[in-house]
Amino acid sequence: MLRKQNDNILIGLMIGATVPVIGHWCIENIFTILTESGIMDEVSVSTIGKRTKTLTLLAICTNIIPAQLSSNKRYNKILQGVIFATLAYAAFWSLHFIFHII
Repeated sequence: MLRKQNDNILIGLMIGATVPVIGHWCIENIFTILTESGIMDEVSVSTIGKRTKTLTLLAICTNIIPAQLSSNKRYNKILQGVIFATLAYAAFWSLHFIFHII
């Protein structure tokens, strides 16, 4: 009974909207630590757009984790919400960076 109560598209949307924001923050901090320690080269002016595109795309990909977890536990409505949020982020990413891609 508790499973049906928690299996909600709105919960999936909230998870799908929150996880990429947290993932972006974590990945950005990892890049900063690697740059400061000298393992990764500093970003020059010409590649700052590439780093932003990469960070944003990796952050969107962090939604794979909650999507897989909800799929394994058969939370289909939560999975639909996470996938919808992922598609919305991907559409925004492609529209925002369309001139950098071409």
